[in-house]
Amino acid sequence: MSKISRIAPLLLALSTLGLGACAPASDDTEPTRTVPRVIATTGMIADLAERIGGTLIEVDALMGPGIDPHLYKASAGDVERLAEADLILYNGLYLEGKMGDILDKLARGRAVVAVAESIEERHLLYPPDAGGHPDPHIWFDVSLWAETVAPTTEALVALLPEHEATLRERADTVRTELLELDAWVSAQMATIPEEQRVLVTAHDAFGYFGARYGIEVVGIQGLSTVAEAGLRDVERVVELIAARAIPALFVESSVPRRSVEAVQSAVRDAGHEVAIGGELFSDAMGAPGTPEGEYFGMVRSNVETIVGALAQ
Repeated sequence: MSKISRIAPLLLALSTLGLGACAPASDDTEPTRTVPRVIATTGMIADLAERIGGTLIEVDALMGPGIDPHLYKASAGDVERLAEADLILYNGLYLEGKMGDILDKLARGRAVVAVAESIEERHLLYPPDAGGHPDPHIWFDVSLWAETVAPTTEALVALLPEHEATLRERADTVRTELLELDAWVSAQMATIPEEQRVLVTAHDAFGYFGARYGIEVVGIQGLSTVAEAGLRDVERVVELIAARAIPALFVESSVPRRSVEAVQSAVRDAGHEVAIGGELFSDAMGAPGTPEGEYFGMVRSNVETIVGALAQ
């Protein structure tokens, strides 16, 4: 998919989807908008766009708290919201796998930007169980997430060229703040004794976090949550926890707890104890209005939870 494409009218895109009946209501029922509407697939992207665009744009996220983007299927209502957007921002790198065709078709009629696909190839991770696809969870390396500021800003400048100076100034501020957050995460993770730097989670979403901040990451499930963890996955993690006396493992807000609880129970049956160290925000942020409902607060919450459970 092109990063920004405008090569066919919106009507063609929607009719190709077979969703012409989902077209917006007539103009007399549509509320008047004074600013462009930006739709982001995930909360992390919506937060970034809002920090840069501020009151110059209206931002909406398709996937709210607790929603797993690996499993997300757009409804007819979602397609209608996307069709009404002036700009669509998504992660890319196959995170929104089930939405790929819809995003491709909508790109024929409006600006559609994959913010993570601007990351240089040399920075991407390719887990062995990912079928040759890159790990899409780049927001866990805050320094990489800072690289998504540029494509997001360029998309907003194209949408609002009369506000270019303001948008670029805000983008510079956001990038600086992200790099400061990156340094804070590094300092906090360094407080965990080296032998205890093992992060066991529900699925293998924290690869970039581990690579950037020096912690071994063990996911019970693989990179995607499409397939549930099997008995061999549980046994593998149980053996590792028991052999290395890992003190805690973590649940995730967007992934069912059952695989983590199964590991905890199996470790206990093997004569060991492992605590559930807390809940991490992986593929989705927290509830709106909470610190975890923003990217910076989500990152801080995750780090404080990990350090609190492992740095003992």
